[in-house]
Amino acid sequence: MDLLRLLVEPRRLAVAGALAAADAPLDGAALADRSGTDLRTCLETVAALVDAGLAARGPDGYVLDVAGWREVAAAAAVEPEPPAARIGHGMTAEEQDVLGRWFEGHRLTALPSGRTQRLVVLERLALEFEPGRRYPETEVNSILGRFNPDWSMLRRALVDNGFLDRANNQYWRSGGRVAT
Repeated sequence: MDLLRLLVEPRRLAVAGALAAADAPLDGAALADRSGTDLRTCLETVAALVDAGLAARGPDGYVLDVAGWREVAAAAAVEPEPPAARIGHGMTAEEQDVLGRWFEGHRLTALPSGRTQRLVVLERLALEFEPGRRYPETEVNSILGRFNPDWSMLRRALVDNGFLDRANNQYWRSGGRVAT
């Protein structure tokens, strides 16, 4: 659930705020009055909050579901998984910092659009390929697919940036450092 999208409209935020400020359940009319919204907008908004688990309807009216808000806050506070130690192997500390922004575990979350960071990520991916060895395209796809499902984009970026060369559906390392 995207809490920000749910509350970004001021009238919706007003309804949630009125529920939060209430010390007792509010029926639809009282909630509309306190939030300064018309009844229809108020009921549509509170229904969305109930569906999201952020409000509840009881016999006396609507109340804020504090436990639901705590769950949303806890889910939002989840830290992404740090990159696997293997990802930083053979890279400088500065490069490891860059990789930490783009890898979660072994997965590449996105290819950076900035050239400097993109080259660091591509340099890391190039380390997966042995210098002097030729790889069929299917094997290149398999290796890159372990990092990101868009292996064709990664393969193209490695070729375009001089880390891999290709001919006749064969690929080989043509750039980047060699890990020791």
